[in-house]
Amino acid sequence: MARRAVDMLIDTMKLSQRLACKAVGLNRSTYQRRPIAQTPADPDADLRAWLRRYATGHPLHGFRRAWAALRHDEGRQVNKKKVHRLWMDEGLQVRIYHPRKRVGINSVPQIAADAPKVVWAIDFQYDSTVDGKAIKIASMIDEHTRQSMLHIVERSITADRLVTHLQQAFDECGGPPRVLRMDNGPEFISDALQDFCRNKVGLIYIPPGTPWNNGHIESFNNRLRRECLNRNHWTNLREARVVIGDFKEDHNHRHRHSALGYLTPAEYGAQCTHTHQTVGCEIEPSTPRL
Repeated sequence: MARRAVDMLIDTMKLSQRLACKAVGLNRSTYQRRPIAQTPADPDADLRAWLRRYATGHPLHGFRRAWAALRHDEGRQVNKKKVHRLWMDEGLQVRIYHPRKRVGINSVPQIAADAPKVVWAIDFQYDSTVDGKAIKIASMIDEHTRQSMLHIVERSITADRLVTHLQQAFDECGGPPRVLRMDNGPEFISDALQDFCRNKVGLIYIPPGTPWNNGHIESFNNRLRRECLNRNHWTNLREARVVIGDFKEDHNHRHRHSALGYLTPAEYGAQCTHTHQTVGCEIEPSTPRL
């Protein structure tokens, strides 16, 4: 680094070698002596050349992978620290850029799910068919009635496709809820969903890395995973779509939920007379009233 600083002062500020070395605090004899790596006598010239070729062929590998290749593939007994030093000297280290994940901005304040059609929570989960191809599942529940409101099972779900199915769900339920609660997935923070929900339904995003803030849909997904996905092997997408749809239908009409007084979500939703209170009581009853 000191040698480079001297070179910079000589090139940019046109200082003499003596003044540049004095400014940096480097002895002139040290500066004038060429590093052995820059001379034909460099004992590591062959190893340096091999490392440069390896880095060119494997641009995302680090020095540990290079050392492993030297030892196990080339049969060279070389110290890992030496490989690290030469790797750094040659400037072969890779800096991997990790872009900051976009975070959705809430369009409405936090709101309590104290009545039907107030807060609907939505999330994705994944499975695969027996041939290894991915299956993406979108689920949405009413946090008050626990009813499943959305059924999408596809190989991939784009933001536009999600918007289409949300519109269908809103039409079937007589209109949108007050709020959609979701994480910061790319489909949820997309412009397509933002434009669709503008002036129609509020958006609340949970902080990144806090799935417990979306506990109702996480609980539903956990049950879907344990009772359906883990117990089946899908031969094709249609089979997965039918069986998962049957599970959600069973959840709405046959699964008795303890938080609903052991009514099914459909029964509770049909009997519930709650209306949303702008300022509600902070103490919630253990069993929802009918």
